[in-house]
Amino acid sequence: MVSAGDFRNGITIELEGNVYQIIEFQHVKPGKGAAFVRTKLKNIKSGGVVEKTFRPTEKCPQARIDRREMQYLYADGDLYNFMDTENYEQMAMSAADIQDSMKFVKENEMVKMLSHNGSVFAVEPPLFVELEITETEPGFKGDTATGATKPATVETGAVVYVPLFVNQGDTIKIDTRTGEYLSRV
Repeated sequence: MVSAGDFRNGITIELEGNVYQIIEFQHVKPGKGAAFVRTKLKNIKSGGVVEKTFRPTEKCPQARIDRREMQYLYADGDLYNFMDTENYEQMAMSAADIQDSMKFVKENEMVKMLSHNGSVFAVEPPLFVELEITETEPGFKGDTATGATKPATVETGAVVYVPLFVNQGDTIKIDTRTGEYLSRV
């Protein structure tokens, strides 16, 4: 059990039969009346965000989220196939369940499978990946005065905005949380 006074970003709680992750919290102490905690909660299964207020003394059961490392094998139509490298057990997840989390992951890379009570609800890609640019327009000298960017397609098919000096065939480092270009490799 975790009390509302101890809420922090990233904590997962069970509330009204659902599992929520705390995205944002704020302790409010008005001039009159009792203090309260205002939160933004994200439903980890549906992805919906709700706002809820708690008294600081309210307690909620903390949800246990298991993270298991698995290898991404291949995509087969609408299914993504993964393998546990310890026991070689394979599992498939639909693209609707995974959403955008696989757009920077190449075949044979390791990902973390997030599950609650045995049911997998999300895939967590590595924080940083190195991918080769397969298609981009050439940059021209003199266009860099404003720190301009151009769209580039990487080998997984995702589009990333890169500086003008990056060319087709270059390998770049990407932050998978934001989808931003970090550097050339």
